[in-house]
Amino acid sequence: MDINGSQAISASRANVWKSLNDLEVLKQCIPGCQEMSGTPEEGFEAVVRAKIGPVNTKFKGRVSIEDVVDGESYRLVGEGSGGVAGFAKGAVNVRLDAVEGGTEILYEGDGRVGGKLAQIGSRLVEGAARRLTKEFFANFKAVVEIDPDTGDKDSRNGPDCPQAEDA
Repeated sequence: MDINGSQAISASRANVWKSLNDLEVLKQCIPGCQEMSGTPEEGFEAVVRAKIGPVNTKFKGRVSIEDVVDGESYRLVGEGSGGVAGFAKGAVNVRLDAVEGGTEILYEGDGRVGGKLAQIGSRLVEGAARRLTKEFFANFKAVVEIDPDTGDKDSRNGPDCPQAEDA
């Protein structure tokens, strides 16, 4: 399964980079995140509840960060186990480009699943992966974006990311 795309954020590249490496920001923005610990240098561990098609399970996973070009790019490599639901493994390359009005996050990666997740079909799994990616970036944008009129964090953003409902 391939996941790729981009997301424009109205914030400086330095602020976006800092936020992509901030445990508290990530914890707020990852859909279904219940627990998260770690550092960019040592990797992150998380417990995430996710609904993928008819399977609603809790994943325990680990993500390491490799090939870091400070302030510009890195590669995330992760794997998670959902118990009887199966497992997920994948990697994604993330790059930040300065653009007019802010920063564009470009991401390209692939993943695979096994167990019951693999049995429910690739279309459902890919659809869920795209939905979760979209939710993450909507949440991330709400936390990180800067109001273009004031230069401050957008006043419409509350203290926490909105957590989207499971589809």
